[in-house]
Amino acid sequence: MPVEKSELNRFELGKYYISSLFLRGFIGSIRLLPYERRIAATGKLAQALAPLVGFRKRVLKNLKLTCPDLSEEEAEKISRQVCDNAGRAIMEHFSPEEFVERQKRARIMGPGIPAYDAACKEGRPVMVISAHFGHYLAIRIALQERSGIPLGCLYRRMANPYFNDAYVAAFHKTGEPMFEQGRRGMMEMVRSLKRNGHIAIVSDLHAHGGEELTFFGKPAVTSVLNAELAIKYGAVMLPCYAVRRPNGVDFDIVVHEPVPHTDPETMTQYLNDDLEKVVRQHMGQWFWIHRRWKAWNGLGVQPEDMP
Repeated sequence: MPVEKSELNRFELGKYYISSLFLRGFIGSIRLLPYERRIAATGKLAQALAPLVGFRKRVLKNLKLTCPDLSEEEAEKISRQVCDNAGRAIMEHFSPEEFVERQKRARIMGPGIPAYDAACKEGRPVMVISAHFGHYLAIRIALQERSGIPLGCLYRRMANPYFNDAYVAAFHKTGEPMFEQGRRGMMEMVRSLKRNGHIAIVSDLHAHGGEELTFFGKPAVTSVLNAELAIKYGAVMLPCYAVRRPNGVDFDIVVHEPVPHTDPETMTQYLNDDLEKVVRQHMGQWFWIHRRWKAWNGLGVQPEDMP
């Protein structure tokens, strides 16, 4: 878990400081390449490192759990695509100037565009719900460019307090406001909704304290808080995805129709199902690296049920 520098001992501070120097140096050296080449190179590097850091194994394990009919060749291909996309997304994050300028021109499409435009015109609160798919920050940049309305973003601080400064600084270059995950950030986000603001949230992670819903036909502990907030503040809740285009550096921003306001569990399951449909169309663009099907308090996929 992220901690303040004051909570760390000298050894931990030294370890994080050296790690931060290495990461900053690596990113700085890759940034010497032209934008398209650096994004592609980081994707290739992520593919090469995936077996060493356990990402390949985790992707294949998740695929075996949820898509047992996939052949080994298909699963391996998806694993390579997932790691390539993850590497590209990392370098896009740390290339905010070029990334922002490029995604301002992203194509925006989908059946939810009329609802989004209407909400902007009427001054209604909007919750853009996305996932670790393609690169979700492209959504923020493109929609802000379309509407001229800031799209607040919730983020999680990194464990390394030295490297976190660069990570957060890059986030801020994609727009304001930013809400740090935690009590204070949540209060600021809720205040924004009360003022009819627009916020963007990724909702595809395992959530302690969530409800047992399903994703890819398996029990998945999922937070229903987003739906609760949408109901409470009358927000238009729009599933939205940044689909990476074949050139590897541009995106189509696909806005789906608003989630009908019913009850939190039904609305959140709707989001899970909507994401699943999109992932099945672009299997290599979702972050299968995450531990999405974890157990919590007797809920979710239990360890003995994992492949």
